[in-house]
Amino acid sequence: QAQAGWLQHDFGHLSVFKKSFWNHIVHKFVIGHLKGASANWWNHRHFQHHAKPNIFKKDPDVNMLHIFVLGDTQPVEYGKKKLKYLPYNHQHEYFFLIFPPLLIPVYFQIQIISTMIRRRFWADLAWAISYYIRYFVTYIPFYGVLGSLSLLTFVRFLESHWFVWVTQMNHIPMEIDQEKHRDWLSSQVAATCNIEQSFFNDWFTGHLNFQIEHHLFPTMPRHNFWK
Repeated sequence: QAQAGWLQHDFGHLSVFKKSFWNHIVHKFVIGHLKGASANWWNHRHFQHHAKPNIFKKDPDVNMLHIFVLGDTQPVEYGKKKLKYLPYNHQHEYFFLIFPPLLIPVYFQIQIISTMIRRRFWADLAWAISYYIRYFVTYIPFYGVLGSLSLLTFVRFLESHWFVWVTQMNHIPMEIDQEKHRDWLSSQVAATCNIEQSFFNDWFTGHLNFQIEHHLFPTMPRHNFWK
């Protein structure tokens, strides 16, 4: 599931086929039929991230719903306004209990399903339903309904940890702030950092350890980032 996530990311960025049409078609298949998610939901969310990375109210990836405070200025802002939804001085401790385990199995699942229905992404919904049909037809004979649901939840729990570590380690250490109206190049470099290159890191991160290159050249095939 994690590797299918990196794969759909490739098609979503139109970096596999020369023609956009084929990238879009296979993107719907991979994210819909192999992962049970929505291509339109991902596009809408991820393109905002690439346009305005690490900018509050514009990048959905730093919308933490008052659960965490990020960067240098948000903690000061919350302190001045006396906004204390949670004990933020302990967020480094409760981060491990909330963000990695719950992002995909809970938050993303609710957001994906509600978005497909609310925005009438019926084609995406059909792809997602095909994923669940295939999954339950495959596993119910072996594990039953409850066992299959437990396996699905456990897999997404593991995938969520994997996804969070990869996506956060190359953005969260960088500047996170309000819109500063920088030029595009500067805004991309200020919000991204790279992770050491190795065979394992390339595989584990889907080559997103080269996050700077990916943000500067988002349609470049991932295996060329190192060049």
